[in-house]
Amino acid sequence: MSPTAPSPVLIAGGGPVGITAALLLARFDVPSVVLEAEPTHAPVGSKAICMQRDALDVLDRVGCAEPLVAEGVTWTLGRTYYRETELLQITFPDPGLSAFPPFVNVPQSSTERHLWERAVNAPSVDLRTGHRVVGVTQHDAGVTVRVETADGTADVAGSHLLACDGARSTVRKLLGLAFEGHSYDEEFLIADIRADLGFAAERRFFFDPAWNPGRQVLVHPQPDSVWRIDWQVPGDFDLARERGSGALDDRVRAIVGDRPYEIVWLSAYRFHQRLAPTFRVGRALLAGDAAHLMSPFGARGLNSGIQDAENAAWKLAFVVRGWAGDALLASYDAERRAAAEENLRVTGETMRFLVPRNAEEAARRKAVLEQALTDPAARRSVDSGRLAEPFSYLDSPLTTPWGDPGAFPRDPGVARPVVPGVLCPDGPCTVQARPDVSRLRQLFGSALVVLATTTADALGLEMACRAAVRAPVDVHALEEIDRLGVLAPALHAGPRTAYVVRPDGHLAARVDGPDPDALARALRRAVTDAGPPPGE
Repeated sequence: MSPTAPSPVLIAGGGPVGITAALLLARFDVPSVVLEAEPTHAPVGSKAICMQRDALDVLDRVGCAEPLVAEGVTWTLGRTYYRETELLQITFPDPGLSAFPPFVNVPQSSTERHLWERAVNAPSVDLRTGHRVVGVTQHDAGVTVRVETADGTADVAGSHLLACDGARSTVRKLLGLAFEGHSYDEEFLIADIRADLGFAAERRFFFDPAWNPGRQVLVHPQPDSVWRIDWQVPGDFDLARERGSGALDDRVRAIVGDRPYEIVWLSAYRFHQRLAPTFRVGRALLAGDAAHLMSPFGARGLNSGIQDAENAAWKLAFVVRGWAGDALLASYDAERRAAAEENLRVTGETMRFLVPRNAEEAARRKAVLEQALTDPAARRSVDSGRLAEPFSYLDSPLTTPWGDPGAFPRDPGVARPVVPGVLCPDGPCTVQARPDVSRLRQLFGSALVVLATTTADALGLEMACRAAVRAPVDVHALEEIDRLGVLAPALHAGPRTAYVVRPDGHLAARVDGPDPDALARALRRAVTDAGPPPGE
């Protein structure tokens, strides 16, 4: 490392969240050291399988989305049953302007393998297996982490620490943070079964089937004819006893019938709803399961963890590169903790429907399911998981408010208007100087981006943008890059509008006019007012 190179960011945990963060930091030429406790990287099992399109966009920035989509299973239909009766279907429309389908199912082991292969070949990512974190010391110059290795203990120094070390996070405990919430008494048996089930790739959810009375079963497709099956089971469930008695075979046969099958992976565990009281302590940040745990129904776990990684990575990079002050890191806690609270609220409602806590909730669930057999209106209350979607940072300190925030729809699954705080829509585009770019979101990820409606406005704003902040700012004119004429309508752009887009693709501001002074203020706000560049 050269004398002028920035100090590395230390990352505890070599799972998908930690490796994604390391690869995103590399886009900013910020080195990282990944400290993985296990002596080898050998992920197994499906675990988090359902990747949402906006999380795939993040993985696309590190070169992993296309192989995952090619390997995975795209599903567009979900069926929900009460006993033997189909209650409802969910379908996803054509993805339209999006590059990726709404959801792709691929086992977490594959996601980790693709990420790890990219990281091994990234010069600025230092992967260290067999390095178990046992101590953390923060000081004015950075962070020192003590690790245990096969050769003894050692200290590793860096500028900051990103804890991606999972639900039992050592770093979270060393920081003295609680993990408030609760765990469910009921367990869930999760199995990867290779079999021909006789139906297409679709999600099937069963309430109270005859072959798992009083409980739920979820069936999800995976690649290579593997199906992920989740059974709700009693709290005293014993997997070894189940296998030895033949009850496991009976359980599987209830779904596959007399078809041959192979058990690829098995696991039994409890679901949790937990949240750290803060995601930032000085130079240390928490991400993924180290910061929050939620039930998997709705696929909000790993998808939100990947969005944690991107939010943390660009902010750490801006601070390490000197483009923003330390105050920018405070917005990581403000934004991602709010996102986690929203996910926990949604998944909590789902779990109250799936696993009633008392007689009153059980009675309500039964009444809803019974009514849904004949009343289509009641089916809207049947909750088998509200599917993952990105969080909107309307209330973020980095967002310049626009319009009426009280009118913004916040219910799960409702279409969001294009206002500051939401993810920028995607669509085909052409940039003369960037032959690698074919769609708008490929412009994001390594700088602030300003999108102006006209070429004249873009040229007139460039100097104001460069003078406003230390961070790199790329300015583009929609009339030049919008080759199909779809981006301006998707953004609801006026004849003279400019947008500030953060590196993670979220809109930070809309400026009409566009007023250069207002745009400069919005840029400074997006990086917590780092001030003008040196010499200004």
